[in-house]
Amino acid sequence: MKYSYYPGCSLEKNARSYHVSTMAIAKSLGIEFVEVEDWNCCGATEYISIEKVPAYALVTRNLALAAEQNGSTNLVAPCSACYLNLKKADHYLGENVDLRQKIDLALEAGGLSYQPGSLNVQHLLEIIAVDIGYEEIEAQVKRPLFNLRVAPYYGCLVPRPAAMGSFDDPEHPTSLDNILKRLGATVIDFPLKAQCCGGHMTQISEETALELLRRLLKNAADYKADMIATLCPMCQLNLDAYQDAVNAHFGTDYKIPIVYFTQLMGLAFGLPADELGFGSEIVSARPALEKITLEEPKPARTRERGKKKTDLPLPTRPEEG
Repeated sequence: MKYSYYPGCSLEKNARSYHVSTMAIAKSLGIEFVEVEDWNCCGATEYISIEKVPAYALVTRNLALAAEQNGSTNLVAPCSACYLNLKKADHYLGENVDLRQKIDLALEAGGLSYQPGSLNVQHLLEIIAVDIGYEEIEAQVKRPLFNLRVAPYYGCLVPRPAAMGSFDDPEHPTSLDNILKRLGATVIDFPLKAQCCGGHMTQISEETALELLRRLLKNAADYKADMIATLCPMCQLNLDAYQDAVNAHFGTDYKIPIVYFTQLMGLAFGLPADELGFGSEIVSARPALEKITLEEPKPARTRERGKKKTDLPLPTRPEEG
């Protein structure tokens, strides 16, 4: 499968581990990612809130470049903010004739053009869960993540807004849960998995941001998660970089590593940890990864309405060879 690939600014620097792990698992899954040449920043959230036309022109330039390159009508963005901006631009240009005419003029000045709907903009999670599928993911597992308790964190951007078409439930998404289960991990119940991490609120109101982060960390800790797996560079940065600030502000002692789901996929596929970006996180993932066992843990038993109920078994270890 061939896709045009828009890395965005974060994957060039602070989210480099997301990029390298994505490229590593792509080889195992038979995916060809071809980076869009001469791409530019998507503008994140600030630019669109300041001036709409230049902001959408900036985003649409990437769509125009992707449409004329690589011979693929599928454009994938691993970053949640980039994904949302690209998808919104394509959607709103198709709805708003006045906006499209202004953007057309801006693109023409650079020798470009874009017809709304020319590309299928997808988040990396959709590529893995839907296009590749859970069975193929499980088939690639060589070293299951047995005994690793993982909280699946989607953030607020990827599942929403459903009005533009969503590949998962906007309030109760399950695609990341299903991927992690196929890797052999124990996926905990994580009620806040689609709640906001605060985004850039750390630069606006630190107290508000720290409270939002505290809730997420507490939720994961309450369910005894060894780590949180995310799919968004901003979510990873906030939960990882500001975890010490949360502890200092609230008197807590959270030490929960925040990693990308692609890193865990690569690990389960048998790829070396140093090729997947492990070690670049601030809260070290090493203690959590050392909990991984070779044998599948026995299913826990719970009681429901007075009756015994056995949890669904985790995926069995695939035969090698």
